[in-house]
Amino acid sequence: MNIESLREYCLSKSGATEGLPFGEDTLVFKVNDKIFILTSLEKSISFNAKCDPDKAIELREKFSEIIPGFHMNKKHWNTVYYNGSLSGKLLEEIIDHSYDLVFKSLPKIVQKQINEI
Repeated sequence: MNIESLREYCLSKSGATEGLPFGEDTLVFKVNDKIFILTSLEKSISFNAKCDPDKAIELREKFSEIIPGFHMNKKHWNTVYYNGSLSGKLLEEIIDHSYDLVFKSLPKIVQKQINEI
């Protein structure tokens, strides 16, 4: 995965948008204004993803490329280094999980509106 394929995959999610709310070097993906992925454009070798706390610990123990979220709530966020050693499938699963957690936290009416897009 590279920055372009990460961007394409994130934007393929229903209702996903991208922006630079923290400056020109941090690309942020949101659904209904709630962040599900952040990545640096300067050093595009990692991204931060929201994660269920138990699953976050499990992933960190299993993969050295996954660490507690840099500059994030370490209970709910992981930093994932995608330097080629993690499979594309695993990276997509991590992105899917992050998106799903955020999407499911939205009000049901908003979820319905996004699904109708």
